[in-house]
Amino acid sequence: MTQPHDDDDAEDEEGESRLRGWVGSAASWVGTLILIAALMVVAGRLRAPDLEGAAPPFALTALDGSEVTLSSLHDQTVVLNFWATWCGPCRLEMPMLARWSRAHPDVAVLGIAVDDQIGPVRAFVRDRDVPYPVLWDDARVQAAYEVTTLPTTVVIGPDGRVSGAHTGLVLGPELDLLLP
Repeated sequence: MTQPHDDDDAEDEEGESRLRGWVGSAASWVGTLILIAALMVVAGRLRAPDLEGAAPPFALTALDGSEVTLSSLHDQTVVLNFWATWCGPCRLEMPMLARWSRAHPDVAVLGIAVDDQIGPVRAFVRDRDVPYPVLWDDARVQAAYEVTTLPTTVVIGPDGRVSGAHTGLVLGPELDLLLP
């Protein structure tokens, strides 16, 4: 009959200790990520334009040459995403917004590019296969919606009233919370 080795017990304890350390570390990272996400939501809401009441009307030209007006989208929820090709967070946000728009075909998503020139906007949108209309603004609509920081997302309810706004990188769940 062989006696258990003290070395085996020590190895078991060391393995359990490492596992407890890894679990604690993973929980710490998850907690940190949740805190960061919560801070992003709060900061995005605090920095967003304070738009109350009816959404300012607009008429803008889409990259395909068609005219898009807010009044033509009555009785629909509308998401306006103000962005620019030179804006890093805008570029990070766009693939998520594209996925979100495909998952919510009942919501009219409109990208409003605020670049000085339309050429870079056309190339950017073409290269990334953006599934929603992109409109080019000459700063009038940006001013009407009090957008001073990019990206900024404004949600308009079917009643034509602003239901929420977020400044900074917006994530899908945050966008869901802005819906009327």
